[in-house]
Amino acid sequence: MNVRRPRRLISSAAVAATTVLGLTALSACGSSAADGKNSDGKLDVVASFYPMQFLAEEIGGDHVDVTNLTEPGQEPHDLEVSARQRAQLEESDAALYLKGLQPAVDEAIDQSGIKTKIDAASLTSLEKHGNEVGGHAEESDHGHDHGEAGTDPHIWLDPVKYAEVAQGVGKALEKADPDHAADYKKNTAALVKQLGRLDTKFKDGLANTDSKVFITTHAAFGYLAERYGLTEEAINGLDPESEPSANRVKDLQKMAKADGVTTVFYETLVSDKTASTLAGDAGLKTAVLDPIEGITDKSKGDDYLAVMESNLTALQKALGAK
Repeated sequence: MNVRRPRRLISSAAVAATTVLGLTALSACGSSAADGKNSDGKLDVVASFYPMQFLAEEIGGDHVDVTNLTEPGQEPHDLEVSARQRAQLEESDAALYLKGLQPAVDEAIDQSGIKTKIDAASLTSLEKHGNEVGGHAEESDHGHDHGEAGTDPHIWLDPVKYAEVAQGVGKALEKADPDHAADYKKNTAALVKQLGRLDTKFKDGLANTDSKVFITTHAAFGYLAERYGLTEEAINGLDPESEPSANRVKDLQKMAKADGVTTVFYETLVSDKTASTLAGDAGLKTAVLDPIEGITDKSKGDDYLAVMESNLTALQKALGAK
């Protein structure tokens, strides 16, 4: 795989600097030349959040400059696109995003003049995942619909679906920059191979466990659970910030006892208060299961592959893997 370069982020400092200098600075150093590339001869790619950034960097390699709209530690669902970021989009050659996850990003990309718009949600099949509580599905009360008709957008947590997206991204970059098509094809194949190995590790590592049920604060792991024969029970719905009902908490406590659940998982970008409360009341432990919406100092790994392996270890411990 390619040597990883420092990530470019649109920070608050960059916003301030741009305000002082004006958009002429953007035009001078970030604008695309007639051949659709920047002054360094690279494609300027804007990624909506970390899982898209990872794909762009791994597949694009030395032929792309990648900017992430979502800063480390920022909850991607809550992102609001600034005027500076809209200007960045206008000056970019390609945008890689997951439609339905970040409505503000969807709108900004739709309104931009970007030639290459790569929607990850269109590169694999999306499904509905939810908790059945009292005979009906407990839905998220978030301010957006998480994709078409309430579908679950967390496709990157299933290595097989993520590999399908990677293949689509590779083809889109080949089309956008045919001069380097061979490299994009090679990089895509290498990444898909790594994701295949990750899939095998999950399959083998979770094949024989004491329990198949795990509790999370945020219903982000539906695809992963379905892929590996597990059952995810989320305290909240697809919205990581929503509050669970008293009935939901009571049902989870009963279910934990019946199914031998040992652990309530929480995530790095959201408070662990709800998980700790439920775990304390039910006599359970807490641990991190990372939805990998961003990489921070708290992440158990410095990239997608490393954090996914940490997730596997956490699941094996909680489920009593043999």
